[in-house]
Amino acid sequence: MAIIHHTTLSPTKLELLAPWLLKQPWYAGDGRAPELARTGGFRLDDPEGEVGMEFMVATDAAGPEPVAYHVPFTYRGAPLVGADHALVGTLEHGVLGKRWVYDGTHDPVLATQLFACLLGKAAPQAQSETDALDPTVLPHFTEPGHEGATGPESVTQSASATDIHIRSSRPLVLRVHRVLTAGEEPAGGALGHISAPWPDAAGEKARGVFVTVHEGGESGS
Repeated sequence: MAIIHHTTLSPTKLELLAPWLLKQPWYAGDGRAPELARTGGFRLDDPEGEVGMEFMVATDAAGPEPVAYHVPFTYRGAPLVGADHALVGTLEHGVLGKRWVYDGTHDPVLATQLFACLLGKAAPQAQSETDALDPTVLPHFTEPGHEGATGPESVTQSASATDIHIRSSRPLVLRVHRVLTAGEEPAGGALGHISAPWPDAAGEKARGVFVTVHEGGESGS
């Protein structure tokens, strides 16, 4: 169980995210500095209790229309070996001290637990509460016979998604949708998905697909 500490962060998560976001191929802005607000998301627990995992919705209001980005983070108390390319930055946590913040799509703990969530073996947790389930996050997976996942074997980027290539009983792709759009169901061809809500530009609750699962070898679009 992850314990949520309501304490100071320096820099804040959004301050850390803003310059990193500008460099991503799925960033939809025109190069101007984003104006970010945290507008939703959920967490997953690490069974070992070492790695924090947050699936953040960060809405950018800098452009003519707000854009909601889906940003999975992992938080670690020491560097993840071999993952310098995925480091978003470091911050000082008021209780836990120095934390290394990673693009979670490259973190094996997140890949394992995200697939476990799809299988119904890891329950989505509330973003800002300790030991509180989030029933609004809905995983769905149609294919039986999977016990777990290893990986990521590789991670590939597109203009709208990040693909985490994993192996279960066979190769699969966890597609992390980076720019969120309202819609209950994914496009055809997905073996499963995770949907969750966030507030839209008008402040109304929208629901969209955060993650889809595909046959191994499919590329993002």
